[in-house]
Amino acid sequence: MTASGFRRTVLGLAVFGLLAAGSRPLLASDQAQPHSWWKSDEFRAALGLTADQSARIDSIFQTTLPQLRQEMDELDRMEVRLSHLIETDADEVEIARHIDRVETARANVGKTRSLMLVRMRRVLTPEQRSRMKTLEEESRRRGADARRRSPPNAPQSR
Repeated sequence: MTASGFRRTVLGLAVFGLLAAGSRPLLASDQAQPHSWWKSDEFRAALGLTADQSARIDSIFQTTLPQLRQEMDELDRMEVRLSHLIETDADEVEIARHIDRVETARANVGKTRSLMLVRMRRVLTPEQRSRMKTLEEESRRRGADARRRSPPNAPQSR
């Protein structure tokens, strides 16, 4: 596996692991290109993921993707409108109302993504969930170690 492929796999583990480990939900602002971790031979082997499980997880992802894209497009449009209102010194009450709309749209994206991950997690066995948690913790530790070794203000590799 190349260094770039390994980083994408680790990112995919971290993203999915957030929910699989039972920690916090994904951030709606995280718009990284999704990595199909469930199709990675290395990850499937580490987790013991079957071809059927991989296909079921991919089906969940493919089914949810159009809704996620639609919600993200709506959020983007609302954020552009909010920026325009702020730049044109619109009435504060109008800006506040639009902020509410933007945050509702952001919450909808987060909810859709989190529910997708819940559905994916349900495909895994309890043992696989435990392995997922371990892999996610190892990934998090490696990321923290890499950040400690980086000089201040150095660009983080992805």
